[in-house]
Amino acid sequence: MKKKPLMLALALATHVGMQASAQNAAPSKQVHQDRAFLQDYAVKNTANLSSVHQFSLASDRNGVVQILEGNRLLKPYGGQFQLDGKLVADQTYLPMKDKKVLAIDRYQDQLVYLDDEALFSNAWAGVVYLPHTLVAPTAFAGGKDFTFLAAAKNKLQVLQKGKAPQSLELPAGSEVLDIVYDEAQNQFWILAEKAVYSLSPDGKTPSKVLDGAQLTALAFHPAKNQLVVGTKNGYFTYDIQGKKKSALDQKLPWTEITTVQSDGADLWFGTSLGAFKRDASGAFSYYYGQRWLPGDLVKDLIVQGNQTHVLTDKGLGTIVFEEMTLEQKAAILDKQMRERHIRHGFNSSVDLLEPGNLGSALLTDSDNDGLWTTMYLAGEAFRYAVTKSPEALQNCKESLLAMERLYTVNPVEGFPSRSFERSGYIEQLSDPERWQHASDPEWDWKSTTSSDEAIGHVFVFGVLAEVVDDPWVKAKSIELLDALMTHVVKNDMYLIDFDGKPTLWGKWNPDYVNSFPISVGDRKLNSSNITGMLQTAYHFTGKEMYKEKAYELMDKYGYLENMMRPMSGIGRSGDGSDDWAKMLSDGWNHSDDEMYFVGYWGLYRYAFDEELKAKYKESIVDHWEAERPEKEGLWNIFTAMVQPENFDLEEAVWFLEEHPIDLISWNVKNSHRKDIELLEPNFRNQTTKEVISPSEARIARHNANRFSLDGGNGGKVEYSPGDIWLLPYWMGRYFGVIE
Repeated sequence: MKKKPLMLALALATHVGMQASAQNAAPSKQVHQDRAFLQDYAVKNTANLSSVHQFSLASDRNGVVQILEGNRLLKPYGGQFQLDGKLVADQTYLPMKDKKVLAIDRYQDQLVYLDDEALFSNAWAGVVYLPHTLVAPTAFAGGKDFTFLAAAKNKLQVLQKGKAPQSLELPAGSEVLDIVYDEAQNQFWILAEKAVYSLSPDGKTPSKVLDGAQLTALAFHPAKNQLVVGTKNGYFTYDIQGKKKSALDQKLPWTEITTVQSDGADLWFGTSLGAFKRDASGAFSYYYGQRWLPGDLVKDLIVQGNQTHVLTDKGLGTIVFEEMTLEQKAAILDKQMRERHIRHGFNSSVDLLEPGNLGSALLTDSDNDGLWTTMYLAGEAFRYAVTKSPEALQNCKESLLAMERLYTVNPVEGFPSRSFERSGYIEQLSDPERWQHASDPEWDWKSTTSSDEAIGHVFVFGVLAEVVDDPWVKAKSIELLDALMTHVVKNDMYLIDFDGKPTLWGKWNPDYVNSFPISVGDRKLNSSNITGMLQTAYHFTGKEMYKEKAYELMDKYGYLENMMRPMSGIGRSGDGSDDWAKMLSDGWNHSDDEMYFVGYWGLYRYAFDEELKAKYKESIVDHWEAERPEKEGLWNIFTAMVQPENFDLEEAVWFLEEHPIDLISWNVKNSHRKDIELLEPNFRNQTTKEVISPSEARIARHNANRFSLDGGNGGKVEYSPGDIWLLPYWMGRYFGVIE
């Protein structure tokens, strides 16, 4: 059905390589040489943590992670990618259970504890044991040569081996929130709610360095020799050498800062709505929602190697950065595809009966089983053409059999069903009123096939017939292509359903197409699609009726003129148009974009002559120019077909690298962010000046608006990578723009 429309922030390890390739016919073709980048994904260990207890999080050089909730030590257990674990009591070291631990931290890559009697560690053979006399201490930090500073409210003590605790204090009412050690200056920085103090290890009195309000977090940033101070409404920095405080920065994903950590040139922030990283260039990567974290409220975070551990009120989320290439990412997503998303050879989504639980997966039918399968099938065809993989060829054959059965399971010659399923389940399938009984009592089939399906079928039949050198695949693809297009031509440019009537969307007849004002996108779209469909049929069958019909539509009925009108002319139908035209033009339809681009394969590659091909290129590039702000990977790769020297290769690679490998439809929210520039409402529904990263957006197919800031399905669906990611990747490989 043609639907009306209702976006791993990646730490890049390398830049996109852009260079001319001597192997390509066009010397100016842009080419990305596949190199390693950092793919992020999450591992979650859940727990409902008390809101009244103090929290600490620390890890050691061995990767041991400990969480302190109140006086209870916890550890993550069992969490894997897409399989949640939990936080359990850490009983590893028996004597710890009798300790009233009040804070934990990392010092020289080891775990250090502070209880009601002493600061101590189980590392260094247990010799670190420094008694204190503080009452209910809550924070400490380690300095040079095992010198520590601990705090309880406004009371401080310097702890050193062989020496009595040295007691100090802040002004009354200045309760210590955090302490960090600055190795460069060899001093401690002490955070209170309204001020930051400094103290050298041998100092007698803390010195106030700066004042503030609602201070919440503190970190020393060695890369810039700065303090980074979080507040309840943004953060600021303090230049230690210049003794200069910056303005408060509030253009952030969220401004209520709970914790800050420095990691080389990058800064990590925990907030009351997730965590974010700010790199040296100032760019943000936002980790919010259940794709990344078990809870929204971040209590603490630490960076350890290629992992960032984020403690939330609902458990621990570990963001892993794994080095891989696009080819390796393709293998991961192909494994997901084959293990979970094949239904009768179709490319299918799965419903999750328990949100996020892949063990509860249920394969489901779709209005567009045929369309989504054509997109996956085309990707496998390109994969086979590039690699000659026997597995890819077998995948093509299995899915092509499913495509063939769409035609044979129903009684209408040349008519493709939307889907088919075993009988007896109609009421449990989507849109049960559209299902019909097949002549075989074991099966039912879905009617009301749309133009989305038809253009997808023609696209993949052309791809298979052109690029897969297998006799059966070629012959079967051409046979099905001919059957479909014969049906359309003989039925006066309509898809005729089992009831003898045109389907709602399967209409390319001039009486329908030209009934719309020129501003209504369907007039341009249907003209473009049917021309490409007829050209494809003629190219592979040689039947003159297809060529004659295409020229008749272009010359007599203005279809060439329709498709050559610029995208800038698409808009609302205006006064005097009927309700149908008004509905079709109430906003930009991203399903139309998908139909255009898959149709461009047959429109451009199988053009009747070079003059038409040049015109088609002009139309395609005009459309691409309108789409460029979305940085849509597939549209950019499609444009390489007609303009390989300029198709936004960097943006296409950005899409492929930044796209999550977790395709569960977790809810996402970005409309609250302070770092994005919102636009006024507009016809294209472009909400922001710059599109957000795929890792921060909802999981969506190519027919969705990439500027949608919020969305998701509560973790109740896992989308297939077959059409979303594998198609643009393997098409890019086939065109030679990704090598």
